[in-house]
Amino acid sequence: MDVRLASSPGHPGRPNEDFVGAVPGAVVLIDGAGIPGTEAICRHGVAWYACTLGSTLLGLLSRRPEVDLVAALAESIEHVAGLHRHSCDLAHPSSPQATVAVVRYGDAHADHLVLADAFVVLDPTDAGPEVVTDAREVDVRAECTIPLRDLRPGTAAYDEVLPGVLSALRARRNQPGGYWIAKDDPAAAAEAVSGSADLRELNGVALLSNGAARIVDPYGRASWPEALTVLRTQGPEDVLRRVRAAEGEQPTEGPTPDDASVAYCESLWSRA
Repeated sequence: MDVRLASSPGHPGRPNEDFVGAVPGAVVLIDGAGIPGTEAICRHGVAWYACTLGSTLLGLLSRRPEVDLVAALAESIEHVAGLHRHSCDLAHPSSPQATVAVVRYGDAHADHLVLADAFVVLDPTDAGPEVVTDAREVDVRAECTIPLRDLRPGTAAYDEVLPGVLSALRARRNQPGGYWIAKDDPAAAAEAVSGSADLRELNGVALLSNGAARIVDPYGRASWPEALTVLRTQGPEDVLRRVRAAEGEQPTEGPTPDDASVAYCESLWSRA
């Protein structure tokens, strides 16, 4: 198996809150989330959480290659929570959290897991891409932000409504009928989207943070088949270059730059 990795911070001078790494037989991508300036809640920060969760999960998969992916993620979430439970307010809704994408290779199959809005994209030999993500956070966010739809950021009306929107969104996190994300509760791992594919039927597999997936939506710089072609021929760095170029052309009210990370895995069967 050959793996190519790339990661780019969205804001120069700020820590990259993504993590992407690989060990023989497994690749992990973590997209950290939190609110800047919340050091009083967690003195470690989001970048620490993403890196610690990612390295813990990778280490577990390396030591126990047959472990169930859901069980591995649950154990990793619990382990990281234990590292800062006594020094940080993990119950606070703004304490560090993360989306997760994992691919693990065995003798004949590639197993995958996605929690929240990270992406695993399977690249079959005889069909179009199979895009695996967990859209519940996106759906809940769209529902909760309806009161902001006709308001302009920076106005008094917007600022008045925003706290209620954020409270509604946080109340749906890691709750039935809401959305699930890695934070301090290992039970969230059981809500991940998971599956398996025959290695002989795959050209490769891509893992992308939602910042990197912007090349497809909302920027429309490539379709998923085109994005996979770029990954095969130019590599992950070119996907990130195109994302940054698209960000530079956005209007002021467009999406703000985001950390972006990609892993592309190929030569799966021949080296499995």
